[in-house]
Amino acid sequence: METVYPQIVTSADMLKSTIQLEQLIQKLKKNNAKAAAITNSKLYGMLPFWHELKKQKIHPVIGLSIRVQLDTQSCSIIIYAKNNDGYENLLKISSSLETRELSELPKKWLQAYKKGLIALYKCDQHFSQEGIVELNEIFGVSNLYVGIERPNGIKQEMEKTVIPFVEQLSIPITAFHMSRYIEKEDAFAFEVLHAMEQSVKMSDANRLKPSNDSYHLLTNEEWVNWFSDAPHWLKNTEVMLNSCHVSFEKTTHYMPKFPLPPSISAKDYLHKLCEDGLKLRVNNITPSYIERLNYELQIISKMQYEDYFLIVQDFMKFAKQAEILTGPGRGSSASSLVAYSLFITNVDPLKYGLLFERFLNPERITLPDIDIDFADSKRMEVIQYVAEKYGKQYVSQIITFGTLSAKAVAREVARVFGFESSTLEAISSFIPSKPGISLKEAYDQSQKLREFVQTEEIRKKWFQVALALEGLPRNASTHAAGIVLSPVPLVDVVPIQNGHDDIFLTQWPMNEVEQIGLLKMDFLGLRNLTIIERILNLINYNRSSKLLLEDIPLIDEQTLILLQNGDTTGVFQLESPGMRNALKQIKPTKFEDIVAVNALYRPGPMESIPLYAKRKLGQQAVIYEHPVLEPILNETYGIIVYQEQIMQIASQMAGFTFGEADLLRRAVSKKNRDILQKERTHFVQKAIHLGHTEEAASSVYDLIVRFADYGFPKSHAVAYSIISYQMAYLKAHFPVPFYCALLSTTAGNQEKLNHLLIEMKQKGITVLPPSIHKSNIYFSVENGSVRFGLQAIKGVTHSFTQKLVELRKKQSGKWNDIFDLASDLTAIHFTRKNIEPLIKAGALDDFKEERSTLLATLDPAVKYAKLVSPTEDSDLFEGDNIHFGKSKYIKMDPFPLMTKLQFEKEVLGQYFSEHPTVSMKKSMGEKIENIWDVQQSIKEWKVKVVGLIQEVKKIRTKKGESMAFLTIQDETGSISVTLFPEEYAKFNSLLEELSIVVVEGKSERRNGRTQILGKLVLR
Repeated sequence: METVYPQIVTSADMLKSTIQLEQLIQKLKKNNAKAAAITNSKLYGMLPFWHELKKQKIHPVIGLSIRVQLDTQSCSIIIYAKNNDGYENLLKISSSLETRELSELPKKWLQAYKKGLIALYKCDQHFSQEGIVELNEIFGVSNLYVGIERPNGIKQEMEKTVIPFVEQLSIPITAFHMSRYIEKEDAFAFEVLHAMEQSVKMSDANRLKPSNDSYHLLTNEEWVNWFSDAPHWLKNTEVMLNSCHVSFEKTTHYMPKFPLPPSISAKDYLHKLCEDGLKLRVNNITPSYIERLNYELQIISKMQYEDYFLIVQDFMKFAKQAEILTGPGRGSSASSLVAYSLFITNVDPLKYGLLFERFLNPERITLPDIDIDFADSKRMEVIQYVAEKYGKQYVSQIITFGTLSAKAVAREVARVFGFESSTLEAISSFIPSKPGISLKEAYDQSQKLREFVQTEEIRKKWFQVALALEGLPRNASTHAAGIVLSPVPLVDVVPIQNGHDDIFLTQWPMNEVEQIGLLKMDFLGLRNLTIIERILNLINYNRSSKLLLEDIPLIDEQTLILLQNGDTTGVFQLESPGMRNALKQIKPTKFEDIVAVNALYRPGPMESIPLYAKRKLGQQAVIYEHPVLEPILNETYGIIVYQEQIMQIASQMAGFTFGEADLLRRAVSKKNRDILQKERTHFVQKAIHLGHTEEAASSVYDLIVRFADYGFPKSHAVAYSIISYQMAYLKAHFPVPFYCALLSTTAGNQEKLNHLLIEMKQKGITVLPPSIHKSNIYFSVENGSVRFGLQAIKGVTHSFTQKLVELRKKQSGKWNDIFDLASDLTAIHFTRKNIEPLIKAGALDDFKEERSTLLATLDPAVKYAKLVSPTEDSDLFEGDNIHFGKSKYIKMDPFPLMTKLQFEKEVLGQYFSEHPTVSMKKSMGEKIENIWDVQQSIKEWKVKVVGLIQEVKKIRTKKGESMAFLTIQDETGSISVTLFPEEYAKFNSLLEELSIVVVEGKSERRNGRTQILGKLVLR
């Protein structure tokens, strides 16, 4: 008798099972299983289950657990796909339930979708004779089974009534068992998971407990023993599952169609658009452009991808018409002249020597992959356009699953166990904050975690359960970029559910969606495009001739100087310390240098940056392994930087087509020894045939092998370097709008905000304080300066600032005092919580009163608002409060300077009016360095600085002596100061946060950062 499993719920059915696919396969093989059915409550995890079982020669069956609303009652059934018709109906049933958010399937829908399905009615305490009769009428005896379960092998009382009734109807009975975990020992971990799903603790009296403790995967012996009196039930189970045959072997590509009149073919229309576009794009169309365009169109037609390009150009056209900023290109699509001619990309591939075969290879048929960047604030508008144009049933976003990471599972299980919140925090601190770390690795690395676990039995139990649940799917969300577009209704191909913004979501993640043959397109939101959009809006405000991105020249001395100096804060791809250093070394003199830097600055290739710089600056000779390499590697000074160069070398040296060369590049990069030797023979023989020596051919092949992993797609590097260059240009020529836009997108990141404000001071750009009358929600440009935005004040909500600015626009004059403001805002918005941060930030200084007075008067002003304007709908005095008479200010002495500055630090994240160190610097009357200047200098020199202590970190040396690292700050920046034991012993009593100290010492640069090895100077 075969071992078969009629109901396996996998962990893909979130928080309903601990069964992970890899463990399941191992157990099924061990149990010599012949067939197994996945029966989740959604079709999550279905495709990997089918493919993995097929691979292991175990018969896979696709099922779905649902509740059905019959005429007499609702009941739970499992429906299995008997064939591909049944599978398609499963897709429709699951999609119908999820898109309508129904807990039960109406009977008429079950009748409509019954073709190709087998139903199994599980007999339990809810057994209903009427229900079985109704299901029998729908499916007939050949497609309806009854399942009888015996938890732990114990016969159920209801068998006495069920068996005769079912046999009377000639409905076959199956031996039934539901599996939610693999081993018996996993029962407790599953119970914890069950509590987690309910969001309750194990101690909760109202917790729903699993109905039995035998949801494990039964062995063959258990099947036989538990149903020893009914072997024919086991046989029926086997027959039922073996009668189900669904096939996914044939790969189908569902290529969507672009809507055109019947008289116009997609091929002709694409040709016409490309020819017209090329004339607009290229001033001097040489024969090489015509030849390249025709070649690409020929390949696209051969692969039947015309509709795809038409669809992409159409939504790009919409984006441009809607003034949504799009990127110049992304990935290998930038190497297509067709894409350039259709205004999909902004990169001329012939100008930069980009190869079409890197994008579409006629010798390796794959779906085209055109990923598009949009300004992230408007990306959804383009997706909505596509959904409206092609229909809601044909467009969806893609699901993605979040899993229980080491920290998440540790905390979640601890919460269910009822651990105190302080213990939860401690547990988090015990697990290293390292991406992808497992609990086992954390246990090995963290002594504190080991000590915590080993002290109590409950903690050992907690850790065992956490290990068991780690990695299980926890929640579903939407893929950041992926969009599916289908030529047929999605429910015919993939299960769907409700998503956001009235757009469906696939029940399968990206890999499974592509595996089934659907076309995925990436609509990516790029924050830097939003920043560029804001910069351009600020530049073009009240300007007659608008600056457009396409007007920016790719050779501009001011921009190149900025790049050579590494002045790239806020510049896309170029702002990390390492990238700045690379720019300073290479000293770009042309756009192609930026492309090279972007390609080289990665682990491995970055080792070539110093060599590139020396060769470029003429400090080292450029050497080529072979003369054939010179024209290919000339632009990168003899260094292989791009994948396209590898392809060109294979083409020139060995006569490979670019399609063959791309296959060679892919194969060699895998570093498989057999493939390397096979390709070497192939390459060398072809090179010898072209007249090269075996030695030369072998030497060049070695070069390809060495750089196959290093090579970066030049098409992507060029496209993204255009954005880098454009931002550098805007920073060089329009610094005020540049910083203003950058500050607005940095709100919430105090460290970045402070860094930008310090840098602006260095450049002489004035930042005006927040003002109730002049500040907008975000930072704004005002007479060549930047005005602080209200949204950047801590504690001020977006809804409040919107209301304030809206009111300000409505009224013609200014608010004369805090009481006018209170009256206008009404008691709804004029609250201490909203107004206090504004006072502390100086935004109410417009009223010409001391901040101490404004704070003292705040409560009376709140009462005034409640009296004269209690709600937005009522105004007690109909806008004329003179009848009532205003309250008066409660006059107070000015705050001491330090108090005022501390309030600013609290709500603005910095000392805005004046840094506390400024007055001391002035009073010292000697040469004091600015911390910024010390940081920027690469030389080691003796310095004296004044700084406010931000942090004191005390440590002990190996000898047991105490020393300290201080972080000190002045108005220009902050820096680390090392105080060795002797100095620390002298001054440790003075080392308190917010103390001002004078430091004298030597600046030292280490790992790209400057620190001071110093001593404190008493004053």
